Amino acid sequence: MSSLPAAPRLLCVPVSGPYGMGEYMRSLAIARAVSARWPAAEIHFVLSRDAPYAADAPFPATLLASSPTFHAREVIALIEQFRPTIVLFDNAGRTAQIRAANRCGADVIYISARPRQRGKAFRLSWMSLLAEHWIAYPAFVAGSLRFLERLKLRLLGRPAVRYLDVVMPPADAERRHALLARFGLQFGTFVLVVPGGGTGHPGAADAAARFHAAATTLAVNGEPVVYIGPSPADAAASDPRLHSAASLEQADLVELMRAARLIISNGGSTLLQAIACTRPTLAIAIAGDQERRIRRAVDAGVCVRSGLEVGDIVRRASQLLRDEPARAALAARAAALSLADGIAVALDAVARLQAARGREQEERARA
Repeated sequence: MSSLPAAPRLLCVPVSGPYGMGEYMRSLAIARAVSARWPAAEIHFVLSRDAPYAADAPFPATLLASSPTFHAREVIALIEQFRPTIVLFDNAGRTAQIRAANRCGADVIYISARPRQRGKAFRLSWMSLLAEHWIAYPAFVAGSLRFLERLKLRLLGRPAVRYLDVVMPPADAERRHALLARFGLQFGTFVLVVPGGGTGHPGAADAAARFHAAATTLAVNGEPVVYIGPSPADAAASDPRLHSAASLEQADLVELMRAARLIISNGGSTLLQAIACTRPTLAIAIAGDQERRIRRAVDAGVCVRSGLEVGDIVRRASQLLRDEPARAALAARAAALSLADGIAVALDAVARLQAARGREQEERARA
C-alpha cells in the first residue's frame, strides 16, 4: 500500500512590503491551486504587516515587521514549528532560512523574478539546497539558460529549473459574462487600465494618479474605459464612460483582460497576463525592474511602450485604438508565443515532489 503523503504542508514566503504585490499574488495563485488539488493541504504564509493585503490573506499568515528576507530568526522558528514539506520562497529568502527548511526535511522551491535573484539561485551553494528553481517569466523576457547555468546544472544534477511563463486563473466564460454585465460593457469594446498593485514605488509615487488621469481623458474622448486601481482623492466627477473599481479578484481581472479591446498596464506580472490573454497592450514601467521586461516584450512585438506622462499614455493609446491592423498584429504575435500555464507547471512540480516523498517513505518502511 502506498505511503504517499495525502497532501503537502506548504509554507509560502514571498517578498512583501508596502510597495508591490506581484510575488504575493503569484504565491497566492499557486497556494490556491495547491489547495484545490489537495483539499487537505495545510498552507501558511509569511508576510510583512506593512503589506496592504496582509490583513486580508485568505490563508493563515505570520506577520513580520518587514519582508521575510530581513527576519531570518523568525522565519526559521516558523519553519521548525510548522514543519512544512515544501517551502516556496518567491524572490525572498536567506541562506540560513533555506538551510533550516532543508534540516526540517522540506523541499525548497525558489522563484526568481529578477536577474539578481536568478544569479543567487544559480550559486552552487544554493543549487545544492534547492529542489526546484522556477523562473517567474517566459524565456523571451527572462532569457534562456546561459552556458554557465547549464554547466552548473550538469555538474550538480539539481535543482529542476522551470519557466512559469505566466501565472493566472483559467478562462471562465460565465464569470466574464457576469463582469461585462456588471460594468455594462460588450466584449472587445473597452480599454482596460490597470496600474497594478506595484504603485507607490520610489520615483513613481503618483503612478496610479497618472493612470487614472489617462483613463479619465480617454473616457472624455469617447472611449469606454474600465479603471482598476486606487483613484486620487481629488479626482473630478467621473465621465459616464469611465467605470472604476479599487480592486478585483485576480480571476475577475483576468476575465476583463480577455474581453478588452486594449489594455494599459504596468510592466510587472500584469503585463505578462495581458500578453497571455492575447490582447493588444500598452505597457508603462513604474518600477526599475520593469524597464527591461517591457523592452524585451517590445522587441518581441507583443506590446507597445509608453512613458508615464499622462499625455504620452493618451497619445499612444489613441494611436493604437485607431489602428486596428496594429492591434491585430500585437495580438497575433502574443498568441504565437504559446505561453505555458504557470499554475499547471507549478502543480506538476509539486506533484512530482510529493511522489518522490512517498517513494522515500516506502523505501524507509521496507528497510
